[in-house]
Amino acid sequence: MNGLRSDTDTPPDALMQVNGDELAPAGGRRPRRLVVAMTGATGVILGIRLLEVLQAQEVETHLVVSDWAERTIRIETDYNLSDVQSLATRTYRYDNQAAPISSGSYPVDGMVIVPCSMKTLAEVAHGLGGNLITRAADVMLKEHRPLVIVPRETPLSEIHLRNMLTLSRMHGVTIVPPMPAFYNRPASIGDVVDHIVARVLDQLGIGNDLTPRWSLSPRGRAPRSQRNSESVPTA
Repeated sequence: MNGLRSDTDTPPDALMQVNGDELAPAGGRRPRRLVVAMTGATGVILGIRLLEVLQAQEVETHLVVSDWAERTIRIETDYNLSDVQSLATRTYRYDNQAAPISSGSYPVDGMVIVPCSMKTLAEVAHGLGGNLITRAADVMLKEHRPLVIVPRETPLSEIHLRNMLTLSRMHGVTIVPPMPAFYNRPASIGDVVDHIVARVLDQLGIGNDLTPRWSLSPRGRAPRSQRNSESVPTA
């Protein structure tokens, strides 16, 4: 399926090794490589859509799905775990601390945790690498690589806010709450999802045209996107 490789296909001792092809293919520079982690907060469709877009752009993705994220996928969408895994280049078990992405010696270009539960947020903020998601995030921090966190909770407690502040002060970390925009006049949930995914991609420097960009018409109003012009009434 789409070149999918799972850590269940490889002996654990082999997962500790990084071969030359992982570092620099014979043809030159390796493809862009990102870790995508999904945790048990609501909003798993954001992670799924991100994987779809990255696959279309031929970005190499390394996916980790927590146990509760797997359950949330079944609750909130018509996807199952295999469907989601098929969108990634490689997948790993949540408890596989021997995976390549658990080491700073394995080259990746960044990581996205989407959606990010408050439990995972707290663990990352305090350096608790008890599973592959939090360990991979800890690697991003110590190696000063981009880490994009999409936290899903409302309302936010003082503890939540302090944990976000702690992380936002660290080099390479960006907090991207999944807040919808309305200047582009979304006509569907899909439009809202695409806007948030576009903002995540922006933080990683990955170009996209998922959503209309802000601009003002001569009358001082954001122009309605052509795809939404017939489905969203004028106020």
